[in-house]
Amino acid sequence: MRAPHTGKGRGALALGLAAAVAVFTATIPLLRDWFDLRVYYGAVHTWVHHGGHLYDYRVPGTAYGFTYPPFAALSMLPMAYVGLGAAIVVALLLNLAAAALVLWFLFGPELRRHGWFGWTLAACALALFEPVRDTISFGQVNLLLLVLVLADARLLSAGRGRLAGAGIGLAAAVKLTPAVFIGLLLIARRWRAAAVATAVATAATLLAAWAAPGASRFYWTHAVWDTSRIGRLDYVSNQSLQGVFARLAAPAAPSHAAWATVVVLVLAVWVWRTHRAVRAGDWAGAFALTGLTACLVSPITWVHHLVWLLPSFAVLLRARHWRTAAVLYGLLCSSVVWLWFNDASGIDGFLGSNTYTWITLGLLLGLPTGQSRAERLLRSDSHSVSATAVPTPAPTAPASISRSSRPSAPPAAAGGVFGSAVGPARDTVGRSEASEPTGVTRPAAAKPQSSSERASS
Repeated sequence: MRAPHTGKGRGALALGLAAAVAVFTATIPLLRDWFDLRVYYGAVHTWVHHGGHLYDYRVPGTAYGFTYPPFAALSMLPMAYVGLGAAIVVALLLNLAAAALVLWFLFGPELRRHGWFGWTLAACALALFEPVRDTISFGQVNLLLLVLVLADARLLSAGRGRLAGAGIGLAAAVKLTPAVFIGLLLIARRWRAAAVATAVATAATLLAAWAAPGASRFYWTHAVWDTSRIGRLDYVSNQSLQGVFARLAAPAAPSHAAWATVVVLVLAVWVWRTHRAVRAGDWAGAFALTGLTACLVSPITWVHHLVWLLPSFAVLLRARHWRTAAVLYGLLCSSVVWLWFNDASGIDGFLGSNTYTWITLGLLLGLPTGQSRAERLLRSDSHSVSATAVPTPAPTAPASISRSSRPSAPPAAAGGVFGSAVGPARDTVGRSEASEPTGVTRPAAAKPQSSSERASS
């Protein structure tokens, strides 16, 4: 199927697709009811105006409360001075802006080439991606943190490493998962960037300790070690390795020794593959591998946390693995894991309820990374040649035609760390280089994220 060539045809297609996506996603905020944002809002509002303890707050009628580091609450303080409706609007706008930046970082050159039509198709595809639509409809912060990390990736890829690290440090201060990217900087021997990231995360944490000493003391001595505050490990939304072990052992507790062993193996694969990617100058691959690893080794990785898989799709498309990307994208839009919401036992439960974990693990093992820039250029050139070759040779230009009369090479296309993820960039001679189920799967529960215990995370 080919895209329409006329402006009217493209406009009609874009309008129809956007309308269909809007109808599909319109029920998601109603089903999720901005639940996690309500947790943030209630905890911060009670903390500021009613003298309550930040981590004692619970959403009325539930057991769910605030589980982030104190600096996250400090950064959310403006919510204490507006109504809930205004907080929802601001959160929605911030997430939409973050989604646009993610598209720009990952697919910028290709989107520029296709203009508004490409942006429309990409926005619709992103809106259907289950982790993204859950992040937005819960009022979560995942996309904002992804933007901070990708900003550092772009700086490192562009050779502006002196400024890199601040985004990763800030993201790690808000939520612990992005701290894995400091490990990436250490593997890459980017000591300055690692020091900046560590310093920013430490400074933000100390600022929170100064502003809220009681909350900080409780979080770092108790809450951070208590995974039961976040939710049940065996809940189907937990698509980490720990979730796999928990569902296998349920209703008994999973083996911590087995989980720790597999985590060590995953970390070893990550270090090996990331080191190769960095040595080849493949920052896109290195950051994608780190996002995959963070999802696997975290004790709890809810479905909406899987926005960290988006850089891997950029790498797949850069390598022209169209079919693989399409299949994995379709699975991650399908809410397939929720088919085992009530019962994850048996072979089908083991395979089906952990589908997103298998995808993440498969990408960690098989993502096409670690190739040098020259190798990526050669692959891109070979694809371009094979796609544009014609059976008959072009006539030879007369010798009398001077070099100055030949068409000049097109200008170089701008690109960041993921600049050539979808379409080839240009070199100097003009050649190419290289949650919960949706409304269709399960009705809303009293707590949209879970019908059992699980706090905001």
